[in-house]
Order: sequence, then C-alpha cells, then structure tokens
Amino acid sequence: MISCGKRRLRGPAPRDTGQGRAWCWAWLRALVTGLVALGSLALPVTAAVPAHAATSGTFVYVANFTTNNVSVINAVTNTVAATIPVGTSPFWVAVSPDGTTAYVTNNGSNNVSVIDTTTDTVTATVTVGTNPAGAAVSPDGTSVYVTNSNSQNVSVISTATNTVTATITTGTGPFDVAFTPDGTAAYVNNLVDNTVSVINTATDTVTTTIPVGTQPIAVAVSPDGSTVYVANQSTNNVSVISTATNTVTTTIPVGTTPQTLAVSPDGTSVYVTNRNSNSVSVISTATNTVTTTIPVGNHPYGVAFSPGGTRAYVANELDGTVSVITTATSTVTATVTVGPRPFGVATARVPVVVTSTASCPTGSAITGGGYQQSGGAVPPVEVTSRPVGNTWQILADNQSTNSTTVTPYAVCTP
Repeated sequence: MISCGKRRLRGPAPRDTGQGRAWCWAWLRALVTGLVALGSLALPVTAAVPAHAATSGTFVYVANFTTNNVSVINAVTNTVAATIPVGTSPFWVAVSPDGTTAYVTNNGSNNVSVIDTTTDTVTATVTVGTNPAGAAVSPDGTSVYVTNSNSQNVSVISTATNTVTATITTGTGPFDVAFTPDGTAAYVNNLVDNTVSVINTATDTVTTTIPVGTQPIAVAVSPDGSTVYVANQSTNNVSVISTATNTVTTTIPVGTTPQTLAVSPDGTSVYVTNRNSNSVSVISTATNTVTTTIPVGNHPYGVAFSPGGTRAYVANELDGTVSVITTATSTVTATVTVGPRPFGVATARVPVVVTSTASCPTGSAITGGGYQQSGGAVPPVEVTSRPVGNTWQILADNQSTNSTTVTPYAVCTP
C-alpha cells in the first residue's frame, strides 16, 4: 500500500518513496480516465480532417485523448466537419458564452489550447498546472478556470490576454469546475479529498469546503444557481448541494461509476453518464429521482446539451463515438464516429452573420429584442437572439443550410 498525500491506494508500486508517490498519482489518473483498463489495447489512428472556415450554427467539440486532437461535429448533419490538432492527451472542452472560443485542457502537456470556433484553428496555448482536467468559462466570458489535478490548484486564465492571472489552492485532486450563473462563485470537486471547494471569484479564494461522496469526479450548477450536482464515482450516486447553505441536501442513486453530468438548459433534468453501466441516468430536478435510463455506447464519459436542450451529446470512450440523444423521447437517434478515447464534450453556437444588425440610436439603451422569420420552408433549428452591446444578434443552428430569412429587431429605451 502506498500513499498519495492523504489517500492510500492498494497496488504494486516502486519501493522508492519519490517514485512511489509519482506512480501513485499516475495510477489514480489512469483509474479516473480509463488508462488502466486500456493500457494493453492497440488503438486505431484516424486521419485528420482539415480545419475549415466554420459556418454559423451549432457545433459539438469532442476531445480525443489518444490522437491529440478535437473532433468538430456539425449538429445538423451529425458528421465530423473538422479535426483540430491540440496538445498532448486532450481531456476537457469548455466554450465561451458567445460561442466564439473553445478551451481544451491538455492533460499530458500541462497546457490549454485556445480554439477560434469561427475558423476552427488554435490561436493560443496557455501553460497551466500539472495534469489539467476540467475547465469552465465564467458567465461574463472574462476568465477560464482550469483544475490542475496533480497540482492541487486552479489556474485562472484571462481571456483578454490568454495568460494565467491567479492560482487558487484547493483540496487534493481537483478535477472539475462549474460557475454559478451570476459568476460570483465556482465549485470545484476534489477527487481524493471527497470534498467540493467553493471559490469566491471576486477574491479567488476558497471560502467553504463541502464533504460529499467518495471520489467526486464531476460538478454542475443549475441554471437558476440554486443547486449544485456532484457525481461520486465510487459510491454510484449524485450529491445535491444547496448553494444557499453550501450543504448536501440529498443523495441520488444512479448507475455504476458515474463520470460526468450536465443540467438541461431549462433546469428540469440532469443527465449523468454511467461508465460501467453504459448508460445515462436522467434525474428529475423536481423530485431528485431517476426517471429514465438511456442505453448509450461503451464507457460513456462526457455529456453536453445543445443550447436549446433538444439534444444531448455523450462521448463513448471505448467506442470512439458520440451518441446523440433526442431529449423529448430520451432515445439515441444518431451515433457519430470521432477519434479514439473521446472524453470531454461541449457545444458551441457560432454566431450567425447577419447583413443588417438591429441597433439602438446613440443615447438609447437596448432593453430587449427578438427576431422575425420569413421565406423558406425549413426554419432554422433552435433559433434564438440576444443583446450584444447596443445591438441585437441572432444565433441559430446552421442557418446558412436553409432558405429561411431571420431578421433581428431591438427594443430601445428611451
């Protein structure tokens, strides 16, 4: 038996203390990411698809751990539109709120690749701590928090400069991170300590530590900011935390070895991937119970919803595929082949370029807006609109693939 900090693990290891500690941490990372189970398998190498000038619409970014690249799935056609080379052993993907940038944690090269989603090219590489795992972009888009699983800290990246501006000490084995919708707090699960650290983002300090289940591996926050969900992989359940009190209010049993989880955009359900059950548990947030279980591929890991919540995307590690779930029916309606060992998944709604922009006159403030549709038999999927400065912008899934015209309008005051 050897010791990784406070946690002791069984298994063969070098007798030298320094080597033993390094082996222990390597073994723990291998356990979490599935390297132990696949260490002896010969994995195929896929040919890279050239990067493209991305069209407007929704795309799915998938980190392929073995081939050091990211697959970009067109969400309308469910085909791989591009493959982007990144760093070594890419693990997780986080997307900026405006959909223009994706951040990929490279677990093996201790850095983060910054991808421009409008061109699907890497524009910067940011050095962080040891073995970066999870990442999240703040709601205002100004910073990226990256959990360094072997440094016991979080790197804070400024999106304006692509540099690390702060480093926050957490518990042992920080693995995932999620912001509250108002951006005032970030929750980080500590895999080895069996805790969740609560970070005050104004001061970049840990203010509270919450005990949860065994080996908490992922964390997600509800859209209204009232609840945090934590997947505990060794106890096969999800801890539910009230953000008002920062205490666990209930625990929900799910499948075997839960890995990651995501809350639907409308806040009504939580999707949990169960690695050793090859399934997704769907939790009702109203009752905190599992209402259905969806079979997916082999060893599911990452899960992400489409911006409108009509679809969910699940990365199946051992199959090298992504299952596309139609949320209305809780069924897999498509399967997309990506690279080997896919882990992190994120959706990016690349802004639609409009020929005329709805804006407010000088001296007036934009207080609302919307869009008007005309022409064409096939309307855009999940079309939405939002304020950007003093203009109103339209976003839709691959609007350029159909003939419908979408025109934004703004509501101005006075």
